[in-house]
Amino acid sequence: MDEQHQARSPFGVLVIHGFTATLDSVRLLSLSLQEFGIPLSVPLLTGHGASSPEALRGVKWEQWMADAEEALLKLSLEAEQIIVIGHSMGALLSLNLAVRYQNRIDSLVLATTAIKLVSVLGPDRPLHFAAPLLGKIIKNWELKSDVSEQECANGTPHYSWVPTDAIISFFELIKESLQILDRVNVPVLIIHNRKESTVLPESAIMLYNRIATPCPDKSLIWLERSGHQIFCDCERENAVKAIIDYVAGRIGRNTRCTSDAGH
Repeated sequence: MDEQHQARSPFGVLVIHGFTATLDSVRLLSLSLQEFGIPLSVPLLTGHGASSPEALRGVKWEQWMADAEEALLKLSLEAEQIIVIGHSMGALLSLNLAVRYQNRIDSLVLATTAIKLVSVLGPDRPLHFAAPLLGKIIKNWELKSDVSEQECANGTPHYSWVPTDAIISFFELIKESLQILDRVNVPVLIIHNRKESTVLPESAIMLYNRIATPCPDKSLIWLERSGHQIFCDCERENAVKAIIDYVAGRIGRNTRCTSDAGH
């Protein structure tokens, strides 16, 4: 056990995808992170990446949280400190990890965090009270494309529809996450879009202001044209570069690592 402990990398990276997403949604980012040569984990959350969105029916947010925790603890066997990168719902899970496992987490990268949704049915939105009733009436919910320029889209980032009960549970995760923002105090990079049809841009401001991270340790980067799936859209290279530069800074490098880094 002592030899295993001594062999751990100083840093590892955990990437958590979003609600209804496939691993295509973070593939470009994951491939770029591999070049650091440090332990990397990109778990597939329960009900995601299946042949049909039906796999999400009946899945609760607690299971996605458990998946994220399991991935973090497993990665901790290989790395002393973890940089957690979350997209959308994955960012919510990342915030919860930062509260539950502060001693294991070096920093967070929160991309288009799903704090305040465009949908009027979302938490803290005008018609949220009606969401449970709609969930009993409407069993499946169609999902629109969330890339701004379809010709730029890279891969199949998410399901085309989702069981409504999974959406209701996702809403519960948002509410749970709002309650713990003031307990997040690790370094944070926030990336958000000024224009998109899934998460309101004010979410980024709310997140920046409410987390307890000191101002010198938190930063906010805006994308100007992207839709919600920033790692598959027209500014994907900019989004990935911002994260790569941040990770490089966290692990003590000024330039992008080569494939033999860490040896």
